[in-house]
Amino acid sequence: MTERLQKLMARSGLCSRRTAEDWLRVGRVCVNGAVASLGDKADPDHDRIEVDGQLLPSEQEYVYLMLHKPRGYVTTLSDEFGRRTAADLVADCGRRVFPVGRLDMDSEGLLLFTNDGDWMQALLHPKNEINKIYLVTVTGALDRAREKLMAIRCLDGERIRPAQVEEVSREKGKLCLRITIHEGKNRQIRRMCAQVGLRVERLQRVQEHTLQLGSLPSGKWRYLTQEELQSVKEAMKSE
Repeated sequence: MTERLQKLMARSGLCSRRTAEDWLRVGRVCVNGAVASLGDKADPDHDRIEVDGQLLPSEQEYVYLMLHKPRGYVTTLSDEFGRRTAADLVADCGRRVFPVGRLDMDSEGLLLFTNDGDWMQALLHPKNEINKIYLVTVTGALDRAREKLMAIRCLDGERIRPAQVEEVSREKGKLCLRITIHEGKNRQIRRMCAQVGLRVERLQRVQEHTLQLGSLPSGKWRYLTQEELQSVKEAMKSE
C-alpha cells in the first residue's frame, strides 16, 4: 500500500515523523534511486526506500514505555556534552524508541517513549490539548501564588491557555502545587513561576492524558498496558 514516506520511516523505528520530514527536506531519502521530497509516497512492498544510502528497515513491532525520569538526565537520544540521557535508561527495552515530548534536565517524573510515530504525533499535536499534570514545590512570593499562576494569559509575549492550579500542602516558606497545563511549551511552568516571583525547588510530572506515574520508581521504566493504550485512544476520540 502506498503511504507518505515520513509515515513509513517513523513506522520502521528509524526516526520520528518530524525527523523524517526534516530528512526529506534536505534530500537524505531516495526512492528507487531518485531523491524524494516531502509529500512523496511509496509502497514498501514494491519500492526501494533508502536513507543515506541504507535500505529502510522493515516495519517493526510497536512498543510503548513509561519512564520515571530522574533529575540530572536530558531528554535526548544522545548529548554532545556527554550528559546522561533519558534514552540510556530505556536502552534495555530492545527497540529504538523516541521520547514523546520533553522534561528538562532539572525536572523529573513521567516521560513516554515509543517507536510508533503516529501515536507520538497524536500526543504532541496541539489540537489534542493533552493535559499534563505536575507536582511543583515552590518558594518565594507565596501570597496568592495559586491565583497569580491561574491568571497568567501571556508568557514572554506569547498567549497561553490558563493553567489549573490546586494547593496540595503548605509549610513554612514552601508551597506544593498541583498544576495542570495543556500546551507544554518549553519550560512553561518554570517560566510561569518566575513571572510571579516563585522559585521552583522541585518539579515532577505525575500524569499525561490518562496515564499516571503512580508508584513507578525513579529511573525505572515499564510497558504501557493494553488498558492504558485503549484509554488514551478513547480519550483522544472524545476530544
